[in-house]
Amino acid sequence: QVQLVESGGGLVQAGGSLRLSCAASGSIFSINAMGWYRQAPGKQRELVAGISRGGSTNYADSVKGRFTISRDNAKNTVFLQMNSLKPEDTAVYYCNAKWGLLDYWGQGTQVTVSS
Repeated sequence: QVQLVESGGGLVQAGGSLRLSCAASGSIFSINAMGWYRQAPGKQRELVAGISRGGSTNYADSVKGRFTISRDNAKNTVFLQMNSLKPEDTAVYYCNAKWGLLDYWGQGTQVTVSS
C-alpha cells in the first residue's frame, strides 16, 4: 500500500507561483510512476504532469513552460513548481502513484488563482 500526502496549495494572484509537494510512504519501491492531476469545477480530472521511475517527464500542453515536476528520491517526495499561474489553473490538485495495476491518490490540495 502507498500513502500520499499533498501540501502547498492556496490562493494566489494570476502570474504568481506555488509549489506543491507530495510525500509518499509505504511500499514506495513498487511505484512505477507518479504524477499530478487536477480537477476543476465541472471538468474531468486531467493529468497535469508525470514522472516515471526512470525520471522521464511529461506535461499537459496547457502547462508546458510554466509547470515543472521534479522529485527528491531521498525524501520520497515529488514536487510541482507552478509559475505564471492563470485563473484556468484553479482546481483541486491530486498526487497520483501507479503501483502495479493500481492507482493511489492523495487527498488533494486546492489551488485557486485569482485574476
